[in-house]
Amino acid sequence: MFGCLVAGRLVQTAAHQVAEDKFVFDLPDYENINHVVVFMLGTIPFPEGMGGSVYFSYPDSNGMPVWQLLGFVTNGKPSAIFKISGLKSGEGSQHPFGAMNIVRTASVAQIGISVELLDNLAQQTPVGNAAVSSVDSFTQFTSSFCQGVVKDISGFAHLRINEKKQARK
Repeated sequence: MFGCLVAGRLVQTAAHQVAEDKFVFDLPDYENINHVVVFMLGTIPFPEGMGGSVYFSYPDSNGMPVWQLLGFVTNGKPSAIFKISGLKSGEGSQHPFGAMNIVRTASVAQIGISVELLDNLAQQTPVGNAAVSSVDSFTQFTSSFCQGVVKDISGFAHLRINEKKQARK
């Protein structure tokens, strides 16, 4: 039903189902992860009126899990990119994974997905710095490219003007 992707690693599509409506992906070596992509595989949609809240969990200094809400996925928004690199020092939030007996290792973080009513998802507030810029990479590339072209043309024009001034002397 879900997939999880970290740059430079294989795609994970076999989430551990820890309850009927809760799924977990393990993220080994989480200290070296900046962003994570959570997506629906397209094989099983959410039931009508349902979606999935996405949580990030890492072990605190005592080895206890700290869960933070990243955002959500729905049938209408089947994928999302989350920045997790700055979350490791933050405070935890309320989460639906507290009573679960989830097996974990000290150097492994987890992404948890909880299937919930869309009305409940709308009332939740994700961690502020987990959101990734809404400007897509093509827009960023195009903007940078155009700025570079303008800079190069300006430099070339300035060079040609100086050459003409030197020729007049």
